[in-house]
Amino acid sequence: MTTPVSVRPAPALEAATQPRSFEAVREWVFDLDNTLYPAECNLFAQVDHRMGEFIARFLGVPYPYARHLQKSYYRQFGTTLSGLMQVHRMDPKAFLDYVHDIDLSVVAESPALASALAKLPGRKLIFTNGTRRHAERVAAKLGVLAHFEDIFDIVTSDYVPKPRPGPYHKLLADHGIAPAGAAMFEDMPHNLEVAHALGMTTVLVHSSYVDHPIQLKIRSWTEPPPHIDHMTEDLAAFLARLGQP
Repeated sequence: MTTPVSVRPAPALEAATQPRSFEAVREWVFDLDNTLYPAECNLFAQVDHRMGEFIARFLGVPYPYARHLQKSYYRQFGTTLSGLMQVHRMDPKAFLDYVHDIDLSVVAESPALASALAKLPGRKLIFTNGTRRHAERVAAKLGVLAHFEDIFDIVTSDYVPKPRPGPYHKLLADHGIAPAGAAMFEDMPHNLEVAHALGMTTVLVHSSYVDHPIQLKIRSWTEPPPHIDHMTEDLAAFLARLGQP
């Protein structure tokens, strides 16, 4: 397997240090939302809207104020759910069921992604702050569910979200993953910091979806930060090059 040239969103972005390669990688860890599927399908906007609806009903506040709380908790606690659980002692199940009850018709099947995943050597896992059921539904709609050995979701992590270190350590321990032989793919750059520190090869899947201040900062980068080894705007094409003999 050869090491590809990284696909970057702008030619000016060049790594400051030598990026880690994929030569030893046999464990492939993928985020779900806006990573496995393109952000342009706007699927996560449905989840985002339903979060606001749930908060408004749960707290008995107007929708605009619920949206304010939603975004504040997201930025402060890592996920809106984490904030609701810590501040309001909310039971997470009803929230997760409601926000992931969405229309998947906007997600197109991706034979190119399925083919690329099939050619990668070793195991593939989904690592998401969402639920297993949500990940299964989306991956099935994409036509790639059969390529994943398991899904490490927010319930498995005891409702502790990325980017906190705990879920990463639990993922590695639960699946016997050696970080030096693993790669992680994510659309949120700060979710790759712990993975890189542990020794994983990291890939930022550039997303057009903006829901966090850090996503706006990406536009002003002159080079990616040291914890990002590779960047791509086309996950399927990037993986296809990795799978070439």
